[in-house]
This record gives sequence, structure tokens and C-alpha cells, in this order.
Amino acid sequence: MKNALRIAALGVSLALTGACTQFPELDRTLTPELTSADYPNLVPIAPILAAAQTSAVEPALASAEIDARVTALKARAARLSGSVLSGPERQRLAQGFR
Repeated sequence: MKNALRIAALGVSLALTGACTQFPELDRTLTPELTSADYPNLVPIAPILAAAQTSAVEPALASAEIDARVTALKARAARLSGSVLSGPERQRLAQGFR
């Protein structure tokens, strides 16, 4: 029971310590050009959503492209997984360690 109270007290003290943190001055990061700039124009979202819905991806085509990419990456991994050193290079390296 005492350990649970100590742990709770430690947790509370850590939380309160974090509340005393000094935050950096963010107001000084704005340049005069940014403070005097106009706000961006608001645009309706409906045309953006409509364009996103009309440009649908064909699942069969996307699946075929992904499968081709996976096959190519597996082939590349197989080529890279072999030994980097040739037989004579491996022998010369082994002799150097003796």
C-alpha cells in the first residue's frame, strides 16, 4: 500500500514539474512579411471532393502493379543476397587473418 502511494506521489510530482516548463517565444519567429500578409482565399470543398471521387483507382490494375513490384523486389533481393566476394578474394581475406 505504501509503495502504491509513493508511486502515485511520484507521478503527481512529475506531472506538476512538466507544467512549469518554459515555452519558446514563438511570436518572434514571424517575419514582418508574414504578419502583414493577407489570409488565403477560402474555396468550397465540394469540387475538391468530387474530383477525388472521380479519379478512382482500378483495383485490378493496382493489384497487378503491386504484384509486379513485389516480384521485381524479390528478384533484386535474391541477386543481392549472394556473396559479395569471389573465391580468390575470400581466400586472400582468410589468409590475411591468420
